[in-house]
Amino acid sequence: MNLEDILLPPKAVKTEKWQLGNIISHEIQENGIVLIFCSDYRGIENGTAEILDFRQVRKELYQLSKLDFEVPVCDLGDLISGRSHQDTHYVLQEVLSVCHQKNAIPVVVGGSNDLAFTLFSALSFHQKNSNYTQISNLISLANDGEELTEKNFLSKILSSKTFDIKNYHHLGYQKHLNEMDSVKLMKEVEFDVVRLAELMNSTEKTEPFFRRADLVTLNCDAVESMGDGFSVNPQVNGLNKREICAYMKETGLSQNLKSAGIFNYNANSRYFLNHQLLAQMIWHLIEGINIQKSHPVERSFETFWLMIDDRKYAFQRETFSDLWYFGDEEKEENLIPCSLSDYEAAKRGFINPRFLRN
Repeated sequence: MNLEDILLPPKAVKTEKWQLGNIISHEIQENGIVLIFCSDYRGIENGTAEILDFRQVRKELYQLSKLDFEVPVCDLGDLISGRSHQDTHYVLQEVLSVCHQKNAIPVVVGGSNDLAFTLFSALSFHQKNSNYTQISNLISLANDGEELTEKNFLSKILSSKTFDIKNYHHLGYQKHLNEMDSVKLMKEVEFDVVRLAELMNSTEKTEPFFRRADLVTLNCDAVESMGDGFSVNPQVNGLNKREICAYMKETGLSQNLKSAGIFNYNANSRYFLNHQLLAQMIWHLIEGINIQKSHPVERSFETFWLMIDDRKYAFQRETFSDLWYFGDEEKEENLIPCSLSDYEAAKRGFINPRFLRN
């Protein structure tokens, strides 16, 4: 497939040497970051696939500082929507596969939240047992119809016989917006489900859910809205501007990140600050990826042993990053990411049940 046939190239943005736009290319590079903008919102009720204008977002993004970023950044442009919503899923998967073949990290911006299914599907062709973290105010497990929608895509991922999902973490759900049976079911099958209140003010407690994520997607409905709405389904409650940028940085800091998506964004917003916020969210994601790439490959650990009810437990702190893990395994991949607060709670006699079920 010729990418030039399915993507509209971005228009030029005037930038200075110190700005990010000065290092953004339009070709996928090995081990780089690839931005793909999408206009297909047919996965939401009454959604359309009209061509949207992301120029304001690009202008804001391109004019931010490039700092000392070394990871190549590519802006592929705007994906041309398919004749049907299913066609868009197919075409996007082809683009994502090209990115994965070059070990590049695709970041899909725009489109409806069900496009997360395609990100997971494309990744599953290249690896098994993926870790998926989603930030969304809703937990919808509807399983009706063949057509993918934002209401049934998660159920199709979790119930698929062709996908291998190792861990799923759902962050930022709001109790007053959800059917409690769905929340209860997620907990019964031992998926991590975390309320909005536990994400606010600090990323420290929920950072472990990002640390080994292969895929992270954000439903913009989980962000509190400004002006005429940050998302296509604007919400009065949600993560604030500083918090969502912090979580975008945590996404980039993932040791395993292969793909990311920012969906349900209100690209038609006339409120300038919404476009500025999205640009800064993308920038913080890029910053996180650059920081992670600069970390030393060899890691050293300091081990702390605790006795609780005649049982001995080990917590380990990685000395370079100051990140915490649970377990006494020598191989890092066999350790369970945790937080300092988990260790402090264990010193008081409480072990997080998440550690004991793994």
